[in-house]
Amino acid sequence: MKECNFYAGPSILDNGIVSKAIKQISNRENLSVLEISHRSDKIVSLFEDTKSMVRDLMNLDKTKEVLFLHGGASLQFAMIPLNIKGNGDAGFIDTGIWSKKAIIEAKKVRNVSIVGSSRDDLYNYIPKIEDYDLSALDYLHLTSNNTIYGTQFFEFPKCETPLVVDMSSDVLSRKLNFNDFDLIFAGFQKNLGTTGGSLVVLDKSILKEGNEDELLSMLDYKVHIKAKSMFNTPSVFSVLMCNLTLKWIMEQGGIDVIEERNQVKAEMLYNEIERNGLFYSYVNKRDRSLMNVCFDTDNEKIEADFLAFCNEQNIIGIKGHRSRGGFRASLYNSMPLESVEYLIDRMKLFEKRYARKGI
Repeated sequence: MKECNFYAGPSILDNGIVSKAIKQISNRENLSVLEISHRSDKIVSLFEDTKSMVRDLMNLDKTKEVLFLHGGASLQFAMIPLNIKGNGDAGFIDTGIWSKKAIIEAKKVRNVSIVGSSRDDLYNYIPKIEDYDLSALDYLHLTSNNTIYGTQFFEFPKCETPLVVDMSSDVLSRKLNFNDFDLIFAGFQKNLGTTGGSLVVLDKSILKEGNEDELLSMLDYKVHIKAKSMFNTPSVFSVLMCNLTLKWIMEQGGIDVIEERNQVKAEMLYNEIERNGLFYSYVNKRDRSLMNVCFDTDNEKIEADFLAFCNEQNIIGIKGHRSRGGFRASLYNSMPLESVEYLIDRMKLFEKRYARKGI
């Protein structure tokens, strides 16, 4: 059987998306989209069509700009503190490695305040920030879903301060009012296709005013807005894969259907973790991610044996991040229900084997 891919990223792709991409690229009667100028009508149309679908799926206001940029989400850690206006502090909610990486970059160019953190409990929960005066901040940055620790924001701060959200691992996985956020960014490789670029949705009103020559051009959002994501030669292949992925979401019935499927997949797996005598979830129940189901065992031998067992059963990517250990099953949009059912069936079988051994 085909391997069941539970890696945190790059994620599994729907077979139909892959087939359509291959068909477009392998048609040798004409030059493919990978072989023609990015200034050509065909590529411009591809970018505009992809932006239009982002707008439709997110139901974006006209004030929002949609960009496709190089550098993945990590480049945005540098661009955001350089571009957002104000002379005050940049605020962060520290929920793990990705927010920490963003904090490190922001500190290089402006003052930073940590308004909440779950570091005290190995990032196993989403911290509350009711007691912090957010109005003193230039912006507030948070990571909506934490791939390494398996936590997710289900309620976002209500404030007048510009809200910046890293949605790299849960964008378009659930219904949200995307207009509530002043800047959204996400790498393509989890719910938007494959590696090679990032989506940025922002409101121009939060950007610094002034001349374009105040920032290095490649790091200036205004430059990319003016050039319609084509200031330099763009990553056409990654935008093509994003385009096909967005069409796939629409064909499934939109975000409503995708969210319902994601909830079913996650609930099934969490139920098995709680039922199974060999595993447990260490994440605060109300903060458990629908995208990255993290769990563990109290026995190092069981951990090693289960990882070996999964490998034998064509289940890959189940090992937890090196900084946390344990196990992690990533259930992004394209993860079929059948694969989750198969993992659960194998967990039950593994438990029975251990019971027969008297362990």
